Amino acid sequence: MKFNELNIAEPILTAVCEKGYTEPTPIQQKAIPVVQQGKDIFGIAQTGTGKTAAFAIPIIQKLMGRKKSEGHIIQALILTPTRELAMQIDECFSDYGKYTHVKHACIFGGVKQNPQVRALRHGVDVLIATPGRLLDLIGQGEIKLSDLNTFVLDEADRMLDMGFICDIRKLVKMLPAKRQTLFFSATMPDEIVSLSSFMLNSPVRIEVTPAASTVDTINQGVFFVEKPEKKALLISVLKEERDKSVLVFSRTKHGADSISRILKKAGIESEAIHGNKSQNQRQRALGDFKSGKIKVMIATDIAARGIDIDELNMVINYDLPDVAETYVHRIGRTGRAGHGGIALSFCTKDETGMMRDIQKLTGKKVRVLDCKTS
Repeated sequence: MKFNELNIAEPILTAVCEKGYTEPTPIQQKAIPVVQQGKDIFGIAQTGTGKTAAFAIPIIQKLMGRKKSEGHIIQALILTPTRELAMQIDECFSDYGKYTHVKHACIFGGVKQNPQVRALRHGVDVLIATPGRLLDLIGQGEIKLSDLNTFVLDEADRMLDMGFICDIRKLVKMLPAKRQTLFFSATMPDEIVSLSSFMLNSPVRIEVTPAASTVDTINQGVFFVEKPEKKALLISVLKEERDKSVLVFSRTKHGADSISRILKKAGIESEAIHGNKSQNQRQRALGDFKSGKIKVMIATDIAARGIDIDELNMVINYDLPDVAETYVHRIGRTGRAGHGGIALSFCTKDETGMMRDIQKLTGKKVRVLDCKTS
């Protein structure tokens, strides 16, 4: 299937082609026609499957058909858990809507609200937001959602992890009952299933790339090490792979900062991103990583949700995650868009149970590597 077979308006199709895309991803093939029909969606998809374009393209197309006399009022709301992901979605609307008159704005906490308020007062059709700042500005009377016709909840499971579910339930009660809702989550714990039932009306279930299958194209390896050996091993691996872009996962914010300091002392330029960094620090670090100015980024799971790079060469699990599915999401950041990917894990005695859970979920035996030959 080609994009031109999806009944996409010419201005949007032109923008899609300029990005170099000719064939839609599986979720785009399944979701775009459903959104065009005005139906609710219960989508099971993780980062990297192309789901942002799956909802952005049909939303832009629907808004192109509005009457100019209606002005720019918020008709679509995309709610997302992190600042980085909000900016990434906003960039997607810029890319695909560049030849249309659809206006969009992005609001999130951690920065002054005045520029965001000015953008809202000039009028927007699509609002991309994180929960805290959205509820603040609604409370201040700066945002009205009475004309909303499309609501997108992105990465619902991460919303749950970050404690936003109560905010979401509060917000949903403020939305018009007659609306289209697009609900996306990478995993489906009971609380997410309950939330989807509360929000959706006769949804179409769309599931793409089951979590375990995304690992098949990635070259995985594990080093069994003692905890004090991790630092030297990481330095050794990164020096051997100095030309590759590498994303290193730490379980904690403090750990991410500590790893970055260790690498800098070893002459390896790196940056750490996590929730304690200012918005400007995070944006600058992400920009440097995406441009290739910095080859190594250390991140916590939540902060990494905003990192979307087609040619990420390697992921290193400095700390194994507590949940096996998180491992799949982590390593799924490499090996995208037809490129090869490498995922390495450092596993201590305390983490061997986690590695067993990972291999059980993926159905693959992870190759054991020799630390001496790393």
